[in-house]
Amino acid sequence: MTLTIVVASHNEGKLAEIRRILAQDLSGAPIELVSAGSLGMPDPVETGVTFQENALLKARFVAQRSGMPAIADDSGLIVDVMGAAPGILSARWAGEHGNDAANNALLLSQLADIPDDKRTARFRCAAALAVPGADADAEGLYPIVSEHVEIGEMPGRIIREPRGEHGFGYDPLFVPDNQPARAEGGAELTSAEMSADEKNAISHRGKALKALVPAVARLVER
Repeated sequence: MTLTIVVASHNEGKLAEIRRILAQDLSGAPIELVSAGSLGMPDPVETGVTFQENALLKARFVAQRSGMPAIADDSGLIVDVMGAAPGILSARWAGEHGNDAANNALLLSQLADIPDDKRTARFRCAAALAVPGADADAEGLYPIVSEHVEIGEMPGRIIREPRGEHGFGYDPLFVPDNQPARAEGGAELTSAEMSADEKNAISHRGKALKALVPAVARLVER
């Protein structure tokens, strides 16, 4: 019997990325991942003040309304010299949610006078799994019977101008400390210059989701 898990996102690209990451450890498992968007579910209002809170909020929201286990993630950029900002505000740092060009431009402006050796940063991701009970309440919501959250980080630094055409968000400005083998002896790559497989192998989202695998595997074993 196939277990359907809902990914709490309307972004089909994120769904594909999560499928690739989980497939490495759950290959052959009877699991089907679908997006909340494909089920016509709305996005919840993210009222959490940490990545963990927002990831759990989204996973609970979807699991309660679908009656199926749900996976959600919340991630962002932490710049050390900026006191951990942009943090949970990463996607709307310049004011408009998802405007990558504006967010990158503002970050570069804010760091303009910071020397290269002080531009350390890290991407952080919280990945959450929420599992509902079998019976809905009078309002049609399924109670959450278990939940699990894991954290992953990708340390690196912020460069002074964007490089690369892949990825999204701050990827063109971020050089991870852990570089793929093909970069050895040459110029260090930004996240936006890496292939999807190279980035997933070291990324904050990849680490958080891989740490979530045992909890997902237990659902299959039931």
